[in-house]
Amino acid sequence: MTNTIHSSADGAIDQASEVLNQGGLVAVPTETVYGLAARSDIDNAVERIFTVKGRPSGHPLILHVAHADDVARYVDSIPHPAKILADHCWPGPLTLLLKKSNNVSHIVTGGRETVAIRVPANASTRLIIEKCGHAIAAPSANKFGRVSPTTAQHVEADLGSEIELIIDDGDCSIGVESTIIDLSSDRPQLLRPGGFPLEDLEAILGSSIDPPAGESRASGMLASHYAPRGSVVLAESIDQANDLLQQTPRSRILDHYANLPMYAASLYSQMRQADNDGIAVIIAVLPPQTGLGRAIGDRLNKASLA
Repeated sequence: MTNTIHSSADGAIDQASEVLNQGGLVAVPTETVYGLAARSDIDNAVERIFTVKGRPSGHPLILHVAHADDVARYVDSIPHPAKILADHCWPGPLTLLLKKSNNVSHIVTGGRETVAIRVPANASTRLIIEKCGHAIAAPSANKFGRVSPTTAQHVEADLGSEIELIIDDGDCSIGVESTIIDLSSDRPQLLRPGGFPLEDLEAILGSSIDPPAGESRASGMLASHYAPRGSVVLAESIDQANDLLQQTPRSRILDHYANLPMYAASLYSQMRQADNDGIAVIIAVLPPQTGLGRAIGDRLNKASLA
């Protein structure tokens, strides 16, 4: 079994950074989901992320740094909108896509000239990165395309003995992945809705953010993703969900649909519990497509397509 230690345990930060510096893989907590981390400058370690997850090598990873000031090391330039968002939103659940510097391997970026980067809000993980002395590449710590992990126990169930260390910091507070904004061209684009609401980002920038256009170039942009073993059926209302429940054997309605922060925080845990309980059909009420509801709806829609 993988060694799991609590973030507050003596030596936890040192042990995690040592494993990373030796080219190992560490599952680290963030406010969004648990990430599967490798030092981004150790190519063999980054390649192991793809192998362990079963992730296509062309699907880029997100870099995590300890401080906003560290971003300049990994990007070619920092446009003014990126500076504004970094000042207002970091540490936090926002990822920016920028033109990469030569310090970032094409293995991390899936061969692209852009890199996704963020400063996580989890203090333990920032300390690990700081101690490590280099950015970490860290997608979600689960098998590719499946339900993301929001507890250390989820990571253990998915990855077992395939990685060296899991840092346990309890449940993730937000529960859905970071928002990704592409700032590598003239107009900002929303590539993935997430823990930072689009409306708030537009208010901070003082301008609108366009929907995505062009190829998939960041985590979570594929049409099918975040999928439990059971099928996911979407309902427009709780009344419709209850009708489906009556008509569908071995089905369950996801709870907390009326409370968006709780819905997001519990979404993946509820899906995993349904799988563990042998539920064949997971019925999910679609939230209003504003604020955090946009991210929840994105995850539900992609899960329903699997």
